[in-house]
Amino acid sequence: MAKSTPVKKAWRSLSWLGVIIVGLFALNAAGVMGGSGSWAPKLALDLEGGTQIILAPKLESGQSVSPEQLNQAVSIIRERINSAGVSESEINTQGGKNIVVSIPGTPDDATINRIESSAKLEFRPVLLAGAPSGDSVGGDGAAATATPTPSVDPGSLPSTPSVKPTNASDLNYVTPALKAQYDAFDCSKIDNAVVAPADKPLVTCEADGSVKYVLGPVEVSGSNIADATNGQVTTQSGATTGEWAVNMVFDAAGTKDFATVTTRLSGLQGVQNQFAIVLDGSVISAPRTLAVITDGKPQITGNFTQVTSKSLADQLKFGALPLSFAVQSQDTISATLGTAQLTSGLIAGLIGLVLVVLYSIAQYRLLGLVTVASLVVAAVITYLLITILSWREGYRLSLAGVAGLIVAIGITADSFIVYFERVRDELRDGRGLESAVETGWRRAIRTIIASDAVNFLAAAVLFILAVGNVRGFAFTLGLTTIVDLIVVMLFTHPMLQLLARTRFFAEGHRFSGLDPRALGAVYRGRAKFLPAPQVASSKSAASSREAAKRQTIAERKATEKVGSSTNRSTDGKDS
Repeated sequence: MAKSTPVKKAWRSLSWLGVIIVGLFALNAAGVMGGSGSWAPKLALDLEGGTQIILAPKLESGQSVSPEQLNQAVSIIRERINSAGVSESEINTQGGKNIVVSIPGTPDDATINRIESSAKLEFRPVLLAGAPSGDSVGGDGAAATATPTPSVDPGSLPSTPSVKPTNASDLNYVTPALKAQYDAFDCSKIDNAVVAPADKPLVTCEADGSVKYVLGPVEVSGSNIADATNGQVTTQSGATTGEWAVNMVFDAAGTKDFATVTTRLSGLQGVQNQFAIVLDGSVISAPRTLAVITDGKPQITGNFTQVTSKSLADQLKFGALPLSFAVQSQDTISATLGTAQLTSGLIAGLIGLVLVVLYSIAQYRLLGLVTVASLVVAAVITYLLITILSWREGYRLSLAGVAGLIVAIGITADSFIVYFERVRDELRDGRGLESAVETGWRRAIRTIIASDAVNFLAAAVLFILAVGNVRGFAFTLGLTTIVDLIVVMLFTHPMLQLLARTRFFAEGHRFSGLDPRALGAVYRGRAKFLPAPQVASSKSAASSREAAKRQTIAERKATEKVGSSTNRSTDGKDS
């Protein structure tokens, strides 16, 4: 097989670059035609404005909120918003008790629910279950018709079990008072559900009001959940069923408690075999216990969609808020900085770009046009990436992000300068242009990768540790660093490989920026050059001159001696 030439490699690299650009363009076009995409990136709160939501804690009389509770709530709400794909949001406290959430654009209902939900999760065994009309199901599974007695005050009935319950599934918890409360309970008023202590039974309903329950005491707390994700249910063969589920992982304590509970429930019949998952006082699922779960990895199934399963998984994963919050106000706010600052930032970027172009042309002549073309390619790729991330991942471009893009101009130009100077060094050493391009690239790419690696590491650390707009700066800085490597490897180097074979650059035209004479190399004929002369010290130069003088005198004496011998030989022959 013939060895691949630099020209073939160059065209192969340029082809891959074309595939990347066309692919990004096609992906964004598909999003636009699908209705979810756009040809312009979304702007952040400081440039576009958005919605401000003030959350007030739900407190009983005499209670107060502590700074620690507020700070914990701010951290959890921030994680919830970020997990929903909303970036560049601002979450702060107000007046020592409220939380102010500022989100770019107009949030949907799911985002609002994710923000204000306390996500208090409890696992309780089912004691009674029935339709909201009052038909209940006993522990033996037989239907029992309950006669609602609204005139009977549950408070006047016995509320203490006549026989002490032995476990959370014991029906002795269902006292006359609790049964009367259950019969009179209206599922249409689920917000008025009794919030029972963890060691007491609870009367509540399914979240959609379809089923009414009497639940036993809490046996496993939501705080024992170590992780939660959503996904489709799979069979033993690995095929998906199309049903969405929430997969939980308990910590060590939760695993032990859950194994104990499922061991008991798996031996019960009827509704007592069910284990209710209670979120904020409502039952979100009450699955039957089909097996003993000892690995601490249960799966919640039910009437979930991809959106609702992800919402629940996010709430469980990021923990429960220390307090319940209610939306006190929701207002539209204008941009905190506005288009004037965006215009100023873009002008600053344009000025920086013009200066880089002027420097490149002045320093590298027509070779500087490769720098200009490389910057254009980098700008196209970066713009497409940011636009795609805007409608697919919720990324929004802030003024800090614009600053990161401006800084990237210098980073990208620096890579080109390192490469060009390496090539020129090789020309100074007497190499031909094609050889100088390949040798200079092998030396320059190591420096470029090391420099970009440091920039990317700094951006990654800043993105992880920072919050708010600073993360926007770090994100664009890291993104453009990756783009820089792509462009310099798939465009800049291949372009120099192709230009090195053109007569204009190969012969070192004085406007090419690669003229060996201008770089200090010495011409020796047939387009070949000697390395540039080295500058010696005055002492060394004097010694060299003295040695040359002695050599000249010695050569002169040798010449005279040879001439004298020749004359004597000729005279002897004549005589």
